[in-house]
Amino acid sequence: MSGRAGVDYSVWDHIYVSDDEDVTSPFVDTPSLFRMRHRTRLEKMSDFHQRGEELENNSAECQRLVKEAQKQLKELEKQMMERDEDGEREAELKTVQAELKKLKEDEKCFEKLKEEHRREESRLPWNVDTISKEGFSKSVLNVKPVTTEETQQEKEEKHKTFVEKYAKEIKHFGMLHRWDDSQKYLSDSPHLVCEETANHLVVICIDLEIEEKHALMEQIAHQAIVMRFILDLARTLNVDPKGCFRQFFSQIKTADKPYKDAFDHELELLKQRVRRCAQKQMEEAMKELEEEERQKRLGPGGLDPVEVYESLPQEMKRSFEEKNLEMLQEAMNKLDPEEGKYHLKRCVDSGLWVPDSGECEDEED
Repeated sequence: MSGRAGVDYSVWDHIYVSDDEDVTSPFVDTPSLFRMRHRTRLEKMSDFHQRGEELENNSAECQRLVKEAQKQLKELEKQMMERDEDGEREAELKTVQAELKKLKEDEKCFEKLKEEHRREESRLPWNVDTISKEGFSKSVLNVKPVTTEETQQEKEEKHKTFVEKYAKEIKHFGMLHRWDDSQKYLSDSPHLVCEETANHLVVICIDLEIEEKHALMEQIAHQAIVMRFILDLARTLNVDPKGCFRQFFSQIKTADKPYKDAFDHELELLKQRVRRCAQKQMEEAMKELEEEERQKRLGPGGLDPVEVYESLPQEMKRSFEEKNLEMLQEAMNKLDPEEGKYHLKRCVDSGLWVPDSGECEDEED
């Protein structure tokens, strides 16, 4: 998969990593200017996140009040059923019902505001302060680790060990259809965000294509490209893939047409490669099977009876088809002695003709 080309990363062009250092002036204290711009951007980011936290807190408080009002409403309804006439309870019941209705309207309003805030956040350009933020709530540094170059044998052993341990989880990820399901599964199993998962998904695709399970192959291929795009994004940003897969899903769900077209193009290329590889493997398997059958057919002299039969003169072929010894002798008499001896020896070495010792001497004479 390393030779894949043609991926369009234009969707990431809005990433802003200059840290406001694009415009300078010889008449301005440049370091102070950078610090000022940086501080201004941090203040804007802080205000934006604070607004998001306030929305979350207000929404949570509204939900708590809704639950309390629902509980109070049930108690009043129960009391009303026990007492047929109670004007005071009835008035209180109407008040709680009105309050609950208002709270539910507020709850819907908060949900809309939170959704708008999330959309606004997804459209924000990345910069040096956001591009390397922590990918998880736990301590996972979004920094590409320094690793030593692995040998081919070490890579193969690492792949084998990983697949043996996580084969079921990889296959489960391959079966997922929705973006949100894929993101949640990787959030719960971040160890799957790696090269080994992408490679094993392709292996599964080839096996499915050989088994003629074409639809399932295409589904697994889709997830293989998902993993490949995440890994490519990590290499582009020079970060750990486990810390940037959320950005991929956030972008792919709102991506423009060129980026989605690029994804579909890579998916189609992978499916074509899988089909070619599966066809090649099936052809090689057929050759191996034919060779095994040929080895089983070999006669006492190491010759293949099928090949020897095809090389015989027509009259000799017919004598073997009809199992007619006299016809064989007549065909031999018509041949040059040396040619007849050559064909007869090949028949014996391939097992087409198995004479006893006396018959062999007679035929040679």
